Parts: sequence; C-alpha cells; structure tokens
Amino acid sequence: MRLTKFTDLALRSVMRLAVVRDGDDPLTTREVAEVMGVPYTHAAKAVTRLQHLGVVEARRGRGGGLALTGLGRRASVGWLVRELEGDAEVVACEDGPCPLRAACRLRAALRDAQEAFYAALDPLTVADLVASPTGPVLIGLSDRPSR
Repeated sequence: MRLTKFTDLALRSVMRLAVVRDGDDPLTTREVAEVMGVPYTHAAKAVTRLQHLGVVEARRGRGGGLALTGLGRRASVGWLVRELEGDAEVVACEDGPCPLRAACRLRAALRDAQEAFYAALDPLTVADLVASPTGPVLIGLSDRPSR
C-alpha cells in the first residue's frame, strides 16, 4: 500500500510538532514547510486538515503558532492514516466496466490487505513515532533561536 504525499506530509508534520519542547516557541506553518522541504501551500493544506481532525491547534498573533493537541499526542497512527487517506479502496472497480466484477476475488483480497495495513498501524501513537532515535533528528531539522 502506498500513502499519498498529502498523508506523508501530514504525518511528518505531526511528528515534528510532537517534539517541540516546553519553553520553545511554537512552529509556524511556514517553518513546518521549510523543515519538511515542501511549498507553504502544501503544508498549509495539511495543517488545515489536521486542525479539522482536532490533532493540531493553530494560534494567531504574537507568540502564536502550531501545537499538537492532547488528541494529537494520543491518536492512533492507524486512525490518523485512515482519516487522511479517506475510505477509498485500493482498486477503483467503479471507474469502468470490468468483466470480472460479478466474480472478482481480487477486490476483497485487496480490501483485506488494506485493513491489515491500517491494523498494523493502530497500536502505534505519535509518541511511538518520535521515540529515539527519531525525535532528536526531528528536533535537529530546524535549529532556530528561541524568541
């Protein structure tokens, strides 16, 4: 199974936000974009979707920025990927006429495989993803002075 670039960016953004230390200034969407090496507009779309899911909180103004919510810290990676990817199936059987449609076993097998993929991610949390050695690497991606 392959994740969309959008989901990949959203997950990496959540991971980076998860390692912001107490006392550090919160990251802005622009800084997340720079750290991840993506255009600002891509990062902004991912952050907006994460806000709608209740995973990220954005505060405007001086001292504002992005923060992971309690849900964001506790969220199952499987749940997060399901929400970001949507409920689309691996194959799009409805996109055109298929001679196997009435007797196809492939579609069910792929659906089972997709669910097994998500189920493997279900026990993981964002905290698990940023445990050492990943967390220190994420912190080092943007060495910036505190305000």
